Amino acid sequence: GLRGIASVLVVTAHICRSLVPILLSPAMSDQLPPNLLQLPFIRCLTMGRASVAVFAIVTGYVNSLGPLKKSRTGNADAALSGVAKSAFRRFGRFMIPAMVATTISWLACQFGAYDVAHLADSQWIRDTSPAKSSSFAGAIYDLLHNLGTTWIDGYNTYDRIQWTLTYLLKGSMMTYLSLFALVYVKPRWRMIILAGMFYFKWKSGDALVGFNIFCGIFLAELSGDGDVASFMEAHPYFQAVGSASLIFTGLFFCSYPEEHAEWARWSSSLQHLGHWFFPRDVELARYYPGLGADIIALGVMFNTTAKKLLSLRFLCWMGKLSWPVYLIHAPLIRTILTWVLFGASVRPQQGKDENGNQLPPGWLPIANRWVVLFAIPLFYVFLYRAAGLWSSYVDPWCTNVTQRFEDMVFRDDAKAEKPLLLS
Repeated sequence: GLRGIASVLVVTAHICRSLVPILLSPAMSDQLPPNLLQLPFIRCLTMGRASVAVFAIVTGYVNSLGPLKKSRTGNADAALSGVAKSAFRRFGRFMIPAMVATTISWLACQFGAYDVAHLADSQWIRDTSPAKSSSFAGAIYDLLHNLGTTWIDGYNTYDRIQWTLTYLLKGSMMTYLSLFALVYVKPRWRMIILAGMFYFKWKSGDALVGFNIFCGIFLAELSGDGDVASFMEAHPYFQAVGSASLIFTGLFFCSYPEEHAEWARWSSSLQHLGHWFFPRDVELARYYPGLGADIIALGVMFNTTAKKLLSLRFLCWMGKLSWPVYLIHAPLIRTILTWVLFGASVRPQQGKDENGNQLPPGWLPIANRWVVLFAIPLFYVFLYRAAGLWSSYVDPWCTNVTQRFEDMVFRDDAKAEKPLLLS
């Protein structure tokens, strides 16, 4: 459920960044008060950076839960076997769907699907919309080049938001490597070592994935600790008040703005606190959402009501589609949504310059508010319908490709064993 909420907030954040970028700030200006969506807590609905941290936490948690459980029951060899296979499968199940999404976006680009986006009165849409290649050979080269650079340096001109994928893949490998090193360690010492790794990543400035990954692994270890569970059952008031306080604090930290934190008193106070609390010269707009997501995850773990809400069928369904939604939402924003909001507009004339030369027309203005009011909810329906089709057809195909490659390269004795870890 938490992953499903994070994915829809990523979509909302990119739509807001496209249409109302002022929401990245905590107020309309340094002299004007904030609107409703710029207030703390409420602004979490339009912020996407905490969602990336949630993906990292879930990656660490989900991929650690099974091996750590086996380690606690003395079945460490089975845990190692599962980790080895999952680490191998992760590349295929992570990279192949992303490559398919890039190829689809590349095809759309070559057939002119982003032409309207290049003229839209939205800097984010224009800046993230690729241009057509100059020739067929150039188009093939551009596709192959971007399929590689996505995983080398995070650059993908056909889908700029895929820059996060290389970090999340590294986070997965960091999780597996940690499990290899710690599977034979006693649980109490394992917690201490994981806390130390969290602190190391914290001090080294790895706010995007690093300390969030180790938070997820730590929470997986904590969830299997019987003493912690017994303590919480014996102190229900502490459990309720403490977990709610953690979630409240985490949401407040996640509200930290990406731009102009000095424009509001609450964010300015966080800015001053961050310069003292966080490592020197780090990006506070990454650290605060990351820390906030960690605190929320800890609070949810000990809050029975929150866990029941996140287990609702609708949120679980959203979580199941979170990966397809993440892969396809940005190209759909720059095509389908852009066509509806900007496609029927006429570029305004800019007049002439001081020398009497005709200036180029302005950008395509957005449609009237009624069109926007109806188009955006319908876009979410279309997006999740497309994600459902992706989950039904593309994901199984990618899984089959990965499985065939695994059957080709794995030893016979390894292939005979059943998978031991959720990938």
